Amino acid sequence: MTAYYTLGRSGLRVSRLALGTMTFGIESGWGADEAVSRRLFDLYLDAGGNFFDTADLYTGGTSETWLGKFVAERRARDRVVIATKFSYNSEPGNPNTGGNGRKNILRAVEGSLRRLGTDYIDLYLLHTWDRLTPAEEVMRTFDDLVRAGKVRHVGLSDVPAWYTARAQTMAELRGWEPLCALQLEYSLVERSIEEEFIPLGTELGMGTMVWSPLASGLLSGKYRPSQNGGEGQGRLESMKGSANPAFQKFTERNWQTVAAVEKVANEMGRSMAQVAINWAANRPGIASVILGATRLEQLQDNLGALDFELPGELVQFLDETSAPPLRFPHTYFTPAIQGMLTGGVSIGSKPVGYAPPLLIEGSGAGASTSHGANDE
Repeated sequence: MTAYYTLGRSGLRVSRLALGTMTFGIESGWGADEAVSRRLFDLYLDAGGNFFDTADLYTGGTSETWLGKFVAERRARDRVVIATKFSYNSEPGNPNTGGNGRKNILRAVEGSLRRLGTDYIDLYLLHTWDRLTPAEEVMRTFDDLVRAGKVRHVGLSDVPAWYTARAQTMAELRGWEPLCALQLEYSLVERSIEEEFIPLGTELGMGTMVWSPLASGLLSGKYRPSQNGGEGQGRLESMKGSANPAFQKFTERNWQTVAAVEKVANEMGRSMAQVAINWAANRPGIASVILGATRLEQLQDNLGALDFELPGELVQFLDETSAPPLRFPHTYFTPAIQGMLTGGVSIGSKPVGYAPPLLIEGSGAGASTSHGANDE
């Protein structure tokens, strides 16, 4: 794993595969103990990975604490990129120890810095939209943290597209630190971000960090359909009664996608997990894919996901099998409807390096230009 991408329109270099540390800690009931977590950390770092994702309330703060401890033990602070997040409430009954207001952001960042044992965070992310806090308040607070040296870069996770666009536009208008990252769920069974978020990130300079590329393990092949929807050993089974939509994956459409991934994996001589991660990592606009593991063999397998190339026909097969139905207004952006706007004339994208004629005198008809038919 030697390839690195700059994250969005920033100069921050991150590995294409990130290590998610939600599994660092046994408080959740399905995580890894400290010894295993340390080995997962070492394996990833030794493989060339440099991008670690955590959050203030993952495993009750244990995730940040252990991550900071492991980084210090390896003396790797300058080498690694640490992303952490805020939003979720840490003190039930107190409305200001959660959400995205300025008071909670400033409280939360100090707690994360303390647990991580560092004086700065490489990428600080709003974890989930709270439906209340104005984008201006979030972005101004982000800018203050960057100016104070406590945060290097900022981003958003699990937010509406319109809110993201407003936040980035406000930052550009005011000269505040811009967003360089979006962290969103994306996999062969959860492709809804393709309609709005991928074009948004590409246009406004945000790289997309993918979480749950295996759909909480569904695409790894360890679950099978049953009369109760599905069964198997893992998080989806233990969290079957959860209200969290990330764990509601046992649907007829998703089982069809699982079968397609299994078919491609058999043809390629690769694991299903590697196929699913490879597909996600090579989609447009994707900067990094977050891996999650509780066992060394899981992570070892996942780290090989970019060691091969899926043939075009197999990519097309996966695309078509997993394609979600278009929703309004995107049903109006198809070639058939768009042809009604252009009069049936095909209008392609501009070629690389294209530049229009530059007006240098006046602005009306007959004005001279630096390029064009009249240059001679």
